[in-house]
Amino acid sequence: MNEPIIDVRDLSFAFNGETVLKNVNLKIFQGEFMALIGPNGGGKTTLLKLILGLLKPDRGKIRVFGQAPRHAAHRIGYVPQNVHINKSFPISVLDVVLMGRLRTGRGWARHTRNDHRMAGEALGQLQIWNLRHRRIGDLSGGQLQKAFIARALVTEPEILFLDEPTASVDAKGQADFYGLLKKLNETITIVLASHDVMVLSSYVKSVACVNRDLLYHDAAEVTADMLDMAYACPVDIIAHGLPHRVLPDHEEG
Repeated sequence: MNEPIIDVRDLSFAFNGETVLKNVNLKIFQGEFMALIGPNGGGKTTLLKLILGLLKPDRGKIRVFGQAPRHAAHRIGYVPQNVHINKSFPISVLDVVLMGRLRTGRGWARHTRNDHRMAGEALGQLQIWNLRHRRIGDLSGGQLQKAFIARALVTEPEILFLDEPTASVDAKGQADFYGLLKKLNETITIVLASHDVMVLSSYVKSVACVNRDLLYHDAAEVTADMLDMAYACPVDIIAHGLPHRVLPDHEEG
């Protein structure tokens, strides 16, 4: 049996005395495309940061490629929910992507021919090669998100974490965006976190719901238990390219 590339066991974490995650167990295997869903404040971003080694658990064990997270972080590409960048700064899309190739001891001007080749390939994959000379502050939300993903790709990650990647993407562009991630998933394991259930059921391979606890389902569907755990009101799901409305049962009062 294949070993998981990420193995989280009995994980608990608290912030300022308030429990954020409790007894979380999760295994992620190579080639996975997982949707990590749940409400705002449910612990999704915290879980990603723990796996990346940016936070330390209060209890439990995390192994990434069989190592402690801090030793394997270079094998993971991460696109956080809020990327802080001064949009008025005169920097091009290409320059932003090349940031992913910066290494300790190498100055800004020391990008190699290979760095530029990889940046060009990433921009091509994300279908924004034509925007390479555009100022980063002139991009739409969806274009900006693609630039940040391209920056993550040039680090040659084996896993790509995306935290709320469609927050700035309009509804029209979301289906295309998920299709693009499906293409990337042919070579990269992907974990996509969202507070909405805006996942394409024909694209993702599994779903995990985080709301302090974690429920995992090894299929591209949201179970009734997940809805009961995470949501008290209707949610939207994109299924087979079309939006649907999911209405949990409500008791009549």
